[in-house]
Amino acid sequence: MLYVVLLLLAVVIVVGLSAYAFILVRKVKAQEAKREEEERLLAQKNAEQKLYRNRSIQALAQGVLEDQLTLTEGAIRIRVMLDGLDVNASVQEEFKAFYQLSDATKHIPILEEWKKLKLKQRVAFDKERQQLEADHKEFVEDAAQRILGRQF
Repeated sequence: MLYVVLLLLAVVIVVGLSAYAFILVRKVKAQEAKREEEERLLAQKNAEQKLYRNRSIQALAQGVLEDQLTLTEGAIRIRVMLDGLDVNASVQEEFKAFYQLSDATKHIPILEEWKKLKLKQRVAFDKERQQLEADHKEFVEDAAQRILGRQF
């Protein structure tokens, strides 16, 4: 009789532990599925951002070539897009014209800071920007032409 009770107790314990193990396995699988879905969504978001940045680079380069924006604005914005794509050093070197012009003009205030400037200061900065653009024009336009059709 004692063996029967012990056997029943053992069966109850084994069934209980099996049920608990089954519940834990289901939780782990659910967590793995959730993690995989999050990774898929993150990869999709990264792919969309990469596509957006590549399209933006193309539009900006075309805008530079068609004088739809200043060379400075184009260089700064293309540089930001390239940096957002985390391009390697060889790409940065290949398109260093954008980096050089944006570095040369980074001291010039923009947006709200520009609006705070007095007219005389704006004219001086604008004249300096135009001279820097003239100095870099051929280099930046060549880089804009070469970047057309490229994907990073």
